[in-house]
Amino acid sequence: MVLASPNPIHSERILATDLPIVDLKAEKSQVIKLIVKACEEYGFFKVINHGITNETIAKMEESAFGFFAKPVTQKRQASPCYGCKNIGFNGDMGEVEYLMLNATTPSIAHLSNTISTDFSSRVSAYTEAVKELACEILELMAEGLGVPDKSVFSRLINHVDSDSVLRLNHYPPIHYPNKDRDKTTCYNYTKVGFGEHSDPQILTILRSNDVGGLQISPEDGLWIPVTPDPSAFCVNVGDVLEVMTNGRFVSVRHRAMTNSYKSRMSMVYFGAPPLHASIIAPPVMVTPQRPSLFRPFTWADYKKATYSLRLGDNRIDLFRTIPHGL
Repeated sequence: MVLASPNPIHSERILATDLPIVDLKAEKSQVIKLIVKACEEYGFFKVINHGITNETIAKMEESAFGFFAKPVTQKRQASPCYGCKNIGFNGDMGEVEYLMLNATTPSIAHLSNTISTDFSSRVSAYTEAVKELACEILELMAEGLGVPDKSVFSRLINHVDSDSVLRLNHYPPIHYPNKDRDKTTCYNYTKVGFGEHSDPQILTILRSNDVGGLQISPEDGLWIPVTPDPSAFCVNVGDVLEVMTNGRFVSVRHRAMTNSYKSRMSMVYFGAPPLHASIIAPPVMVTPQRPSLFRPFTWADYKKATYSLRLGDNRIDLFRTIPHGL
């Protein structure tokens, strides 16, 4: 498990590369092929020509930065949605402050009175846009996997009782005394802002500003920095989608690093099913050659397991019927 540490990170292998990029306006069969391949090999990819307007993104980012620029006493008025340093309920810490909202209009509207007059409309517009993008991608995935019902994944997010979340993460720059470093070398002095973990939900849609920090770990001990691209959204497979694809898609561990020159902001939509939803792979994903890797469970079961463990603990293995790697 990787936790935020007062010491710089030197020990992991860092491999410079970039994620697959999927142009959603390209020929559909090619788009599907690229998405499936990326989910099998990386668990992550970027999408461009996603249909979300620059205005919607800019207003959301402006509101997010505006909130985090407030005095701490004002930000704490948004508690328990607002948090700083503490991650989860089991002692995990990071160099991050955050605002976490249920991705529903009533929840967003309820909080807006403590933030700004236009917060509710901006966040609601952004949330609806990324939700539509998530559903579009999930339906392309289902088609690529040969699932007869292409809405088998997306309808869980579209459900009126969906447990989806919007999380705004702000990583202030970490300044190091007596270190005269420019932004090309400051990564030698980064700290873990948000520790190693996989996302428990179905699908994550992330947009960050032009500051690096996201790293993925497709194999133990290897970390791949993800190049920031404000024109793209970063998409990653969640634990629930790994289960529903019977392990064909991979939910890959990742983390966020701080830097010493500029604040990083990430706006993250976690598409999740209703609490009562049964999580099980469609029949087409289970064959004699590839038997079911997981036992059925509800999202409530999995969410409870998530909250009971620390950040880097492996939750998905609790529900395996076949040991990992066999």
